[in-house]
Amino acid sequence: MSARSAWRTVPRLKMARFAEIAMDEVPRLADDILREIRREYPHLPVVLNDSGEPMALVGIRRALEVFVQQVAHTEDRPRYHPEVFQEFGRGEGLHGRSLDSLQAIYRLGVRLAWRRLAEIGQLVEIPPPAMYELAEAGFEYLDGLVDQSVRGYAEAAARQAGERLRLQRKLMELLLVEHRTDPAEAIAERAARVGWTPPERVAVGVLLRPAREAVAPAVGQDVLLDMETEQPRMVVPEPDAAGRPELLRRAMTGWAGAIGPPVPLVDAAKSLRWAEAAVRLMERGLLPGGEVLFCAEHTEALVLLQPEELINDLARRTLAPLAHCGSAHGRRLAETLLAWLETRGGAPEVAARLGVHPQTVRYRLRQIRELWGDEIDNPDRRFELELVLRAQRLRGGISSPPTDGAPGASPDLRGTSPSR
Repeated sequence: MSARSAWRTVPRLKMARFAEIAMDEVPRLADDILREIRREYPHLPVVLNDSGEPMALVGIRRALEVFVQQVAHTEDRPRYHPEVFQEFGRGEGLHGRSLDSLQAIYRLGVRLAWRRLAEIGQLVEIPPPAMYELAEAGFEYLDGLVDQSVRGYAEAAARQAGERLRLQRKLMELLLVEHRTDPAEAIAERAARVGWTPPERVAVGVLLRPAREAVAPAVGQDVLLDMETEQPRMVVPEPDAAGRPELLRRAMTGWAGAIGPPVPLVDAAKSLRWAEAAVRLMERGLLPGGEVLFCAEHTEALVLLQPEELINDLARRTLAPLAHCGSAHGRRLAETLLAWLETRGGAPEVAARLGVHPQTVRYRLRQIRELWGDEIDNPDRRFELELVLRAQRLRGGISSPPTDGAPGASPDLRGTSPSR
């Protein structure tokens, strides 16, 4: 309030009398306000201070006292920043409630307080313009109290979020340990602390950051997410649930990575292992990049490309007959052999798959039989040949069957020779 305000024109004697009566009324008024608040909000928890007195009553009483003292003895608008109102806000945040009811309680308290202060003002004959100005100051004062509660609420929310993330990371560490010895009760106890219901099956994802400061993907609350590692990880509950893959794809737009196969909760580490393997293949360009892949949709690539040393050794042995055929010719024979193994058909079926003339296929099949002899009729040998040739195709060593009937491009097959 400025020195020119209507309130400041009130004679000092009247102002002192107003403050004296109001201060005497504060204890009873605070009790009345708290009683009315409890009547309107019967479920409001009662929190006691160290002296056994309700903190709400202490806060109301102190707020009233400071307001009356300041309007009577200072030139400025009343300002009050008591820690107790921050504590009220923290309490709402820690108990998961919104600030709506707390602000409604404040408004109720101000309305009751103003009713009594107006009676006192009329009793000591303070002019109406001054009382209007006092009412305006009261609502500004209320705004200040609400600001303090909002600050406390925000602090509590931030602290809770940080604590939940810490507990969530601990839970994920427990879930993703290989050969875990912790009992199921330990998982249930940690899950309960973060409000997570342990599912029967999970899939574990490994993500590649699009940028250092990338915003976390907007996955649901039931998805455990750890953004603190270089490659963020997540645990997806019930990944086979209807619509779950589509929701995850939308939530992770702009991100890349892999989600491991669905497994029982106790085998979460196995799902993580496959997701990490898929990410390594993505980084080498052997699986599509720029998106989040589901390992269950790339089983062949993961099975054939992951044991790289074993597949390379098997390729050196099984494809040895092609070593002296020349690069281009050896590649064509390999493509024909794989088409024959996959179709189990004759020259017309293989020719249709490769997009070449049947007579060309017959010529190549005769050469293949000359190179491998009777071994080509051995079921185990045919299985090994198909295995290594599929792996070579996944790596780009031989071309995939054309989809339009035209011959496909033929990458180099030199990697299949014994010299590699």
